[in-house]
Amino acid sequence: MPTPHNQAEPGDYAETVLLPGDPLRAKWIAETFFENPRQVNAVRNCLGFTGTWKGQPVSVQATGMGQPSTAIYVHELLDVYKVKKLIRVGTAGGLNVKVKVRDLVLAITASTDSAINRSFEPYTYAPFADYDLLSKAVGLAGERGYNHHVCGVVSSDIFYVPDGVNSYGALTSHGVMAVEMEASAIYTLAQRFDAKALCICTISDCLVTGDQIDSSERQTSLKDMVELALDTAIAV
Repeated sequence: MPTPHNQAEPGDYAETVLLPGDPLRAKWIAETFFENPRQVNAVRNCLGFTGTWKGQPVSVQATGMGQPSTAIYVHELLDVYKVKKLIRVGTAGGLNVKVKVRDLVLAITASTDSAINRSFEPYTYAPFADYDLLSKAVGLAGERGYNHHVCGVVSSDIFYVPDGVNSYGALTSHGVMAVEMEASAIYTLAQRFDAKALCICTISDCLVTGDQIDSSERQTSLKDMVELALDTAIAV
């Protein structure tokens, strides 16, 4: 049954769904990588598509920016549409000089400043990636010679940090190497619904050095990330 946020019918989504934030990136993924793509959702212009990759059914669904929006789409994909595997494909900011623009980050854990997990009180829940997806992605990234980092990330609700505020210092001293805005909610919900999830991000800029990815190279970097995500998904 369609939801308030999704017009897809049961069976319209494959068991594996890629999750970019940007609706136009979802469209680009479907048109660039999928065989015989068809649109399954356009509510609020959060586009969703289903097709095949190397003969295996796959889908892509835009989530919008941030954990509240992402959590709505992920919850419905898992609860209503019975999706089994979720892989976020997006961009992130580097928090360590070792993380260069165009590098890939595979998030083993996802810290957060969001209130989304406060219902676990008095505990602090620690969302984490699915081991099978993570290990497969790490192996494929190594085989292909991609510069990649397996590390913790932080999913922040704040994009524009006020001047003079060092909000990531305690995290970076504990191995967190990148900041993005969605992974923690995806990991939490995947574990709640007994599904598999992984976050793969391309570093688009480094908050330490100020380096930014060149616009002419952005699409190539995203292509590597999406192919890695798709090949990981169909192998697990």
